[in-house]
Amino acid sequence: MKFTKMHGCGNDYVYVNGMREQIASDKKPTLVKRLSDRHFGIGADGVIFINQGKQAMFEMEMYNADGSRAQMCGNGIRCVAKYVYDYGLTDQTSITIESFGSVKYLELSVGADNKVDMVRVNMGAPILEASKVPVHSIKSRVIGEEISVLGTTYKMTCVSMGNPHAVVFLNEIEDIRRFDLESVGPSFENHDCFPERTNTEFVHVIDRQNVQMRVWERGTGETLACGTGCCATAVAGVLGGLTDTRVNVHVLGGVIVCEWDQENNVVYMTGPAVTVFDGEVEL
Repeated sequence: MKFTKMHGCGNDYVYVNGMREQIASDKKPTLVKRLSDRHFGIGADGVIFINQGKQAMFEMEMYNADGSRAQMCGNGIRCVAKYVYDYGLTDQTSITIESFGSVKYLELSVGADNKVDMVRVNMGAPILEASKVPVHSIKSRVIGEEISVLGTTYKMTCVSMGNPHAVVFLNEIEDIRRFDLESVGPSFENHDCFPERTNTEFVHVIDRQNVQMRVWERGTGETLACGTGCCATAVAGVLGGLTDTRVNVHVLGGVIVCEWDQENNVVYMTGPAVTVFDGEVEL
């Protein structure tokens, strides 16, 4: 099977042209776990199959490293956009990609080498209704609500950007680089109040235009970046009065720019997409 390794700010996936490589659906979870393994496989945060779209030009069929399906990935969808342009599946720089039935609109920036280097994605409206995130709560929205994890009380804001997020703003004196994400992350992911588990962003506010963020992704663990998590962080920052509507989210793998157009209730995400290498793997 031919594949391409790509990443967006270090959030890396194995990309497979599903229009050329025919893999049975029931075989994909096991294959994904094998390919994602960083010691015995190719090594990635998951696998994304690029298919012909039904509602859009292309479909992104995404799997986490543990073989579970995921609804959306901001870094992943930027790389899908780069793939379909760079590999000649389209010559358009304004394209549509669907994932889990949701259609996104993307604008591609092409460099001097005629390859895509940056992508701006219309991520749609943030979902704040608790039951639709989903998160169990007696409130209709979870904004700055307390949650107890491993004996510590945190305040979280829950946002769905097509997948669930719990955004936690850390105390300004706490060093995000030394935060014990390996312990706290899984406990957030599997907390009883998240019926579908959750992605969790731990955020330090630098100023109103810049934040630092580390993320624990459900089904994968800590990753170097999370595009939907950056969008959720931007929304949570505005809701909490901590940031402006446009913010540079500094993740371990780089910087992703997110903007919440409140008038139209749309979040835009802009960031890089990088091809690492092409290869073949025995099935």
